[in-house]
Amino acid sequence: MIPETLAPAVAPLPRDLPRPGDLVVARNRKWDGGAHWVVPGVHLGEDRHGWWIYQGRGEFISRPGMALHTLTDAVLLVPREGAYAATFYDDENPGEFRVYVDLAWDLSWHRIRDASPTGSGAVEFHMVDMDLDVIQSSVRGVFVDDEDEFEEHRVSMHYPQALVDAVQQECARLLAAVRDATGPFDGTADEWMAKGRKETR
Repeated sequence: MIPETLAPAVAPLPRDLPRPGDLVVARNRKWDGGAHWVVPGVHLGEDRHGWWIYQGRGEFISRPGMALHTLTDAVLLVPREGAYAATFYDDENPGEFRVYVDLAWDLSWHRIRDASPTGSGAVEFHMVDMDLDVIQSSVRGVFVDDEDEFEEHRVSMHYPQALVDAVQQECARLLAAVRDATGPFDGTADEWMAKGRKETR
């Protein structure tokens, strides 16, 4: 049993949830509070899996010590249930990644601007990045990455043992889901990618 204080997600207030067309800023941090990736996008809509955010090419993204403009389109899924956030790419991505699942904790939404007269608002998606990643590569297949980082941080950042166990269990579940193409990894992201390209170009 995971203590309530280690729940992976916080039930959002209805006003904080993104609406189609909202600017969504994904703002990640580490367990010790250190800043991590900041990535902007546009909320496309939601389905039974969760909320889908389009992150187009040419966007400026950054983390401490690194900044760049994205070279490809992607869609981010923030799940209704689960301790992760998943980014999907397609064959236009010049890199090898097709699915990149960040194990995460403390997922939450925070509205930072109400809708403008044109109908768009802005929200932030916050999460704690838990190091482990489940990746589907066009070259190496499906695998778990950054296990060494997880082992290092569980000591240096003092991860509670209940958290360590929960993240490892969730990682195993996601590895199987990506490998077996089940749940949101069944190709659903392709439709959201097409929608994002149509509505933002």
